[in-house]
Amino acid sequence: MDCRKLYKSIVEKHSECDSDNREVETQIAFDVDRNRYLIFHVGWRGERRVFGCVIHIEIGDGKIWIQRDGTEVGIANELIAAGVPKSDIVLGYSSPYMRKFTELAVG
Repeated sequence: MDCRKLYKSIVEKHSECDSDNREVETQIAFDVDRNRYLIFHVGWRGERRVFGCVIHIEIGDGKIWIQRDGTEVGIANELIAAGVPKSDIVLGYSSPYMRKFTELAVG
């Protein structure tokens, strides 16, 4: 399995689930040299600035670190369905204490 291709495909799939708000753009960013994959929203809702990260995946220390997951289905679930072992996935957005209560890696 080409892991980089898998991460990119997951991020690209979620970037296509764009809202009908034309003032807010969904952007993706891949830094394959540093193993980072992101989706973020940029734009305006009326007079209010919108900027936020929806998905942030990093690969480090032999693990897949999910630093931000703003999806309904869950990036970890998508990775597991694609054949990634649970022991390779870390929920980086959860505290180290709380990670031990999941079936995933703690870090």
